[in-house]
Amino acid sequence: MKRRNRIIWLGAIALAAIILLSITIAPSSKINHGSSYNRSPEGYGAWYAFMQAQGINIQRWRKPFSNLEAETNPVTLLQIHSILSTPKLYPEQIEWVKKGNNLIILGAKQPPTQAEFSTKQKSHLGDIKIDTSRRWKKSQSQQVILGDRYGAVIWEENYNQGKVIFATTPYLAANAYQDEANFVYLADLVSKTKQKILVDEYIHGYKDIDVMKKEGESNLFSYFAKTPLLAVIVQIVVLLLVLIWSQNRRFGKPVNLDTPIIDNSQAYIQALAGVLQKAESSDFVLEMVGKAERLQLQKALGLGQIPVENEVLLKVWQDQTGSSTAELEAVLKMPGKKHHLSEQDLLSWLGKWQSLRKIQHLKSKSKI
Repeated sequence: MKRRNRIIWLGAIALAAIILLSITIAPSSKINHGSSYNRSPEGYGAWYAFMQAQGINIQRWRKPFSNLEAETNPVTLLQIHSILSTPKLYPEQIEWVKKGNNLIILGAKQPPTQAEFSTKQKSHLGDIKIDTSRRWKKSQSQQVILGDRYGAVIWEENYNQGKVIFATTPYLAANAYQDEANFVYLADLVSKTKQKILVDEYIHGYKDIDVMKKEGESNLFSYFAKTPLLAVIVQIVVLLLVLIWSQNRRFGKPVNLDTPIIDNSQAYIQALAGVLQKAESSDFVLEMVGKAERLQLQKALGLGQIPVENEVLLKVWQDQTGSSTAELEAVLKMPGKKHHLSEQDLLSWLGKWQSLRKIQHLKSKSKI
């Protein structure tokens, strides 16, 4: 019973570890790319700190886009997409921009061109490193902010009092570009209008408490209910309950299993025999088995355990058994021959010893 309880507890701990890993690993997925909370090469944590150090009015925005209507003064919203997205605006975004707000979108999806992947684009702030061959080819010359002969890397579209700026790379001022002019360039791009700058973190999954409550994500269960993890957790709980039930249900009296008795001597002999067979050490087998058989024969003939000469052993053998000494003499001389024996010859030699033991045993019984 103790062993079963231990298995159940280990299973429960393993399942809990899987769930915990699923929760902790989730934030490091691709949705976090481009976030100002991200300190990895693709994040914008260093750029955001750079902006704060410059004393620029910048804040993180962790609410839906529709909540921007509550802002009384025009603002500039910076959206850094985790994956490339089609540069298409929704009607509510266009209306918001027309009111004098500015929207900057990094990571606008455009087709690759023949441009080199890594280039240095000329700007009034120095060379800007761009790592993408994607370009927008439909732009007018007055719309291009940064680009080359293959097309625009950064371009703008005006809507009444406001404008939208697109960039084909989401990594314009990512942490990996701290040693480039990219940091200063993006800072200049977002602060030209002197408006308050908001960095959209809502698209990266970060939300204010009031937003989470409104969207029903104020507790852990609500969060799981909106993710595929809920179905996984339900299945795991069901499996765990079935496991507990099956482990505690009995279909009769418990049967104690007999513990097999291990013969260490036999196991050692078998292991040694395997090693000798693999090494083809027939000389060693001849010597060791020959000594053991000779000693057993001496003891059976009453000669004690101290080795005697072959002549003495042969004479006593003939006297007690009345048999010919030729076969015994042959097996006694075999260990003295220092040459390799085949497996068949070795088995034949052992068979002769067995025959000699039978002869001696039968002769001893007949005398009694």
